[in-house]
Amino acid sequence: YFRVEGHDLRLDLPVTLYEAVLGGKVQIPTLSGKVEMSLPAGISGGKTMRLRGKGLPASEGKAAGDLLVTPRVIMPDQPSAELEDLMRHWAATRPYDPRKDLG
Repeated sequence: YFRVEGHDLRLDLPVTLYEAVLGGKVQIPTLSGKVEMSLPAGISGGKTMRLRGKGLPASEGKAAGDLLVTPRVIMPDQPSAELEDLMRHWAATRPYDPRKDLG
């Protein structure tokens, strides 16, 4: 689940579309067991959240590392016609460009 970066750990956290939009509490694996974390409503897939002290354990004068959690929105295996209609409506009435700064 984890990638090691120094004393920190990174976790790509799969979240549903509705968890990303609505927010809520999710279970996060750590080295010492699961913890509950709050996802803010409207979270973007590239935003990283920090759980202090949940990375690699402290050793030789070094403090415990952090767990860096990056949500990744996972779409359903079989999207419904209702979801597709909602997205067409959203695109027509609330357009935005997440790539506008790429040049």
